[in-house]
Amino acid sequence: MIFLSNVYNALEQLVTHRMRSLLTILAIVIAVTATITVVSVVQGFTRYVSNFLEGLGTNAVFVAPQRPAGDAGKSLGRVELNEEDFHAIESQCSALRRVSPWIPCQDVKLRYGRDQITCSVEGVAPSYHTVRNFPVDAGRPFAVMDVERAQQVCVLGREILRKLELDEDVVGGNLLIDGRRFRIIGVLASKGNFFGHSLDDVVLIPYTTALKMYPVFRRHLIVAAQAVSAEAVPEAKAQITNLLRRRHNLAAHQPDDFIVQTQGEILAAFNNVGAVAVSVLAGIVGISLLVGGIGIMNVMLVSVTERTREIGLRKAVGARRRDILLQFLTEAMTLSLLGGGLGIALGYALSTLASLHPHMVDVVVPTWAVLLGFGISAGTGVVFGIVPAVKAALLNPIDALRHE
Repeated sequence: MIFLSNVYNALEQLVTHRMRSLLTILAIVIAVTATITVVSVVQGFTRYVSNFLEGLGTNAVFVAPQRPAGDAGKSLGRVELNEEDFHAIESQCSALRRVSPWIPCQDVKLRYGRDQITCSVEGVAPSYHTVRNFPVDAGRPFAVMDVERAQQVCVLGREILRKLELDEDVVGGNLLIDGRRFRIIGVLASKGNFFGHSLDDVVLIPYTTALKMYPVFRRHLIVAAQAVSAEAVPEAKAQITNLLRRRHNLAAHQPDDFIVQTQGEILAAFNNVGAVAVSVLAGIVGISLLVGGIGIMNVMLVSVTERTREIGLRKAVGARRRDILLQFLTEAMTLSLLGGGLGIALGYALSTLASLHPHMVDVVVPTWAVLLGFGISAGTGVVFGIVPAVKAALLNPIDALRHE
C-alpha cells in the first residue's frame, strides 16, 4: 500500500509539472528509442543475411584470385586462378563434395524475338545448382555432356521471364546472348531479392561455353564449392589453401594470391558491421542517459526544496527516513520509467515504419530489447534519484517545518 501511495504521489507530481517532467525525460526517451530501433534493425539484417547465406548452399566455400595489399602483393607475379587450378581442387581436396567454376559476366545483352534486355550471365558446371542451392523447377539443368561439348544452352532465372513477359513454355525455345544463339533448357526456381538486388535476374550457361565467349576469364575463375559437412569446412579451406600455394609456387614468406571464404566468415564480417552499429548505439545511449539522469537529479533536488515543509510534516507525524527515501526514489523511477515507456513506444513505431520500406528487411522488436529499455530507464531513475532521496531523508524535521 505504501508503494502504491508513493506511485500515486509521483504521478500527481508529474501531472502538476507536466512540461518540466516532459523535458526532463526527453533524453531517456531518445536513449530507449535508439536502443529499441537499432537493436531491432541490426537483428533484422543479421537474420536476413543468415537466411541469404543459407540460400547460397549448405557448407559453401568460395575461392577467387586476389592480389594482397602492400609491397608483398606487388612483389608477386601474375595473380590468377585458372581451369587447371579448378580441376586440381576438384580432384585433390577430399573435404569437398562438389565443386563448380563460377564465371559472372555483367551487363550482357540478351535478345528474345524483338525484345532486348541487359542481364547477368554466369558460366557454371552442373554441380553449381547444388552448391549454390539453385534448383531448376521447369525443364532440366545442365548435363555433363553440355559442359564437355561447350553447348550453347542456358537456364533462365524468373526475373528474366518477367522482363521478357514469358512463361515456362519458353523452355525449348531460343534466344540470343551477345549475338549467339542459345537453346533454353530450363527455368530456375525463384530465389527472391537481396538488399534490393534480384537473385533471379540471371542466366546460367555452361562454364566452358562462357570461357569461349569471354576468354578473359580463363585466368580469373571463381570457384564455388561445397564441403562434405559443416564440420569439414575448416579442413576444406586448409586443403584448398595448401593445394593452391603449392600450385602457385608461393614461398613460406609470401602471402596467398587468392582468397578462400566460407559462409561463416561472410556472416562474421557482417556481424562486425553490426558490432560497430551497436558500439555507436552504446555511445548515444550513454550520453543520453547521462543527460537524462542529470535532468532527473536536478528536478528531484528542486522538488525536495519545494516540498521541504511537506517532508517536515511527514517526519513530525512519524515518517521514517527510509519512508522518505523510498518516496523520492519512487518518484525518480516513475519519471524515468515514463520516459522508458515512451521510448519503447517510439522504438516500436520507428521499427514498424522501417519495415514498410520496400527495400527494407523485416524488423521485429525482440522481447529482450524491450526489457533492456525498461531496465535502462529504471536503473537511471535509481542511480540519479539516490542523491535527492538521501537529501530528503536526512532533513531535520524542525528545520524543515521552519522552511519558507
